[in-house]
Amino acid sequence: MPQAPRHGPPAAKSLAVPQARRQVRGLRTRDAILARAVDIASVEGLEGLTIGYLAEQLGMSKSGLFAHFGSKEELQLATVEAARQLFIDKVTRPAISAPKGMPRLWRLIDYWLAMVEKNVLKGGCFFSAASFEFDSRRGVVRDRIAAIMHEWIAVIAGAIQKAQKAGHLDPKADPMRLAFEIHAIALGAHWAYQLLDDRQAYSRARAIARDKLRSVATAQCPRLP
Repeated sequence: MPQAPRHGPPAAKSLAVPQARRQVRGLRTRDAILARAVDIASVEGLEGLTIGYLAEQLGMSKSGLFAHFGSKEELQLATVEAARQLFIDKVTRPAISAPKGMPRLWRLIDYWLAMVEKNVLKGGCFFSAASFEFDSRRGVVRDRIAAIMHEWIAVIAGAIQKAQKAGHLDPKADPMRLAFEIHAIALGAHWAYQLLDDRQAYSRARAIARDKLRSVATAQCPRLP
């Protein structure tokens, strides 16, 4: 016996398509908001990033922003995550396409410095600024910034260990100490570039990092740029 036509599923599908489109538009809007938020926070700091100020800069209503972020803290955390993704896109992912060993390690350092040198963000290195802003504060925003910085130092230390396994660096060198030194060199460059307007800061930082790596390089190490 033929069954009666079912009208439920087609109607549900017709409703689902516009809803999916609205969700995509919402995600695109959120991404655009966060891209602007990262740039503003790199200059004004995360504490200077309020829903009201961001709405004013974007020409949006506060209620429109509240639909995406229910509080200042939620906005700050979302901004930190957006900054992390930007760093991955500009530094980590392109660098790991290099061969393991010294080429990859050097590219991580070089791309990190270049991201600020090329003024990707108006305020320079987002995480350097955020680290100084929140280092003596307590709370979830500070904890997330600290976790991301631990993650980044671990990436550098991991690249050093791979360079050792590749026979490019002295196996007796302490990966964490070397990662600490590289990180300190970069932070010094960020500070000099932003605060002192020292336009030689990054060429100087590269030269210092290069000398440091050469001091623990082996005879099999590829030549540094």
